[in-house]
Amino acid sequence: MSYTKNMDFQTRIRNFCIIAHIDHGKSTLADRLLELTGTIEKRKMKEQFLDQMDIERERGITIKMQPVKMLYQPAVSSLKDYQFTLNLIDTPGHVDFNYEVSRSLAAVEGAILLVDATQGVQAQTLANLYLAEREHLAIIPVINKVDLPNARTEEVKNELAELLKILQPDEEILTVSAKTGLGVDKVLEMIVKKVPAPKGHLKSPLRALIFDSHFDPYMGVVAHIRVVDGKIKRGDEIKMMVAGSRAEVFEVGVFRPEPTHLDSLEAGEIGYLATGIKNPDLIKVGDTITLLKNPYEVEPLEGYQEPKPTVFASFYPEAADDFNLLKDALSKLKLNDASLTFEPETSEALGRGFQLGFLGMLHLEIVHERLRREYGLNLIATTPTVAYQVVLKNSDAPKNIDSVSHWPDPTRIEETLEPWVRMEIITHPKFMGDVINLLENRRGEYKHTEYLGPEKLFLFYEVPLAEIIVDFYDNLKSVSEGYASMSYEPVGYRKSDLTKLDILIAGERVEQFSRIVPKEKAQAEGRAMVEKLKEVVPRQLFAVAIQAALGGKVIAREDIPAMRKDVTGYLYGGDYSRKRKLLEKQKKGKKKLKARGRIELAPEVFMQVLRRKSS
Repeated sequence: MSYTKNMDFQTRIRNFCIIAHIDHGKSTLADRLLELTGTIEKRKMKEQFLDQMDIERERGITIKMQPVKMLYQPAVSSLKDYQFTLNLIDTPGHVDFNYEVSRSLAAVEGAILLVDATQGVQAQTLANLYLAEREHLAIIPVINKVDLPNARTEEVKNELAELLKILQPDEEILTVSAKTGLGVDKVLEMIVKKVPAPKGHLKSPLRALIFDSHFDPYMGVVAHIRVVDGKIKRGDEIKMMVAGSRAEVFEVGVFRPEPTHLDSLEAGEIGYLATGIKNPDLIKVGDTITLLKNPYEVEPLEGYQEPKPTVFASFYPEAADDFNLLKDALSKLKLNDASLTFEPETSEALGRGFQLGFLGMLHLEIVHERLRREYGLNLIATTPTVAYQVVLKNSDAPKNIDSVSHWPDPTRIEETLEPWVRMEIITHPKFMGDVINLLENRRGEYKHTEYLGPEKLFLFYEVPLAEIIVDFYDNLKSVSEGYASMSYEPVGYRKSDLTKLDILIAGERVEQFSRIVPKEKAQAEGRAMVEKLKEVVPRQLFAVAIQAALGGKVIAREDIPAMRKDVTGYLYGGDYSRKRKLLEKQKKGKKKLKARGRIELAPEVFMQVLRRKSS
């Protein structure tokens, strides 16, 4: 790009994001960029500054993408007279939050591909790179943590050069320590040099893409937008082209990183707008905003492909009175978590609740925790499941089953199908055997192997989704001593012989523990469940039977003995007849308790049982 003295504002905008595998240092690099550009004063700086939620800081992960505007004046002589606007969107790195990444990529022109010098290219590095290449973004490869004693900088540089087809890696691949700030100034220079200015025309009719949103008690639904064409200002009357809703803008602004209001936003800028609309359904992520009285017909922007949930679970409030609070909380959460789905359902045992759809188990855990922390809700969650398909007798069309409670009577089922995924695992060759054993224990089918240098290989498998949603990632890390990583994508449905496994505690079926399993694994699954429940269910004053059943047939059983209470402790001496009477009375009492006994299980018991024992 050639720079002239009258360089206009739009040519000095750079919109970019940071993409990486989880724990490769995205948030730390974002901290240093904020610091070097003076966006945040050093005395106000804290680690993971853009990670706004407590749960993000505690887990050390980014869950929500977070935009921020930075002002930067390059030190290089040809550009030192110009101030550039750098709009960064910090993105998550976990596979469950790929949808967050894809939305941010559609709002920018460039991406920093960040790789840990101690780990090299990982599965999610590749998955995010493919997403960025699909959007035709300028890629800036950066190796982080080069200051660590176990850094393999040159080896990782060669991996990236091979992956990105780079001929001059020493010039094109940057090396930094985001923690100390080493080399981060070169990253800023490369952003200005390599990321193109946004296209779009200031004088064209307004078109702005809603890429995210959040709820503010005063401003209502706040839309995070990328202005593609035209200009938007306070007082403008706008319409959402897909939802059809209309509103007047009462505030526009940018994130620095706190919301800071401006007079207007122009083509190429990233910021927010507020209209006072309180109904989340009227402002949807992926919609196009335009002026209500546009003199020209405008084409809506492409928007986003709706994310499809892969994991389903039902949440029920412990207190029945909290149902409406749960409904309100889910509506607000969905505003800045567009991939979350929910619909009401009723259970005989648990009352009114909601069936929720998630992108994975981490997503489920984060939503559960946010509902508890942010809204004070104590919830009971059912066992996670995937969306199966069932073909009933005398019917050709498969029926989607995304809740165990909707599983049909076995006598009506003609055939069952389950979703499969194509999985890509990166590991060290020395762990290959253990990783393959893990995959084959999960009914995986081997496809092929590729090598990326002498110390890294790709394993390609196809696996039933149900086999990996709960604890596969933890077990993969365990068998590879933390070195393996994974990513996956759906490949459709396949026939499978499936059945419903029920768990009974004290003779009562506990709906939360019911699950769909392959028939050949039902015995082992049932045995594992009753053994685990025996460990976590508290002892009662009467003996409790824990049973696993298929239909009406019990296939596994464990018993929790009654808690012994010493009813004769106060007796002095050897009054045997008195002692015997007390013991008989206790025995009758326990029998009565058992006859009418219901076991109340704490929410922690349910969450513990969700995770199977390590393989």
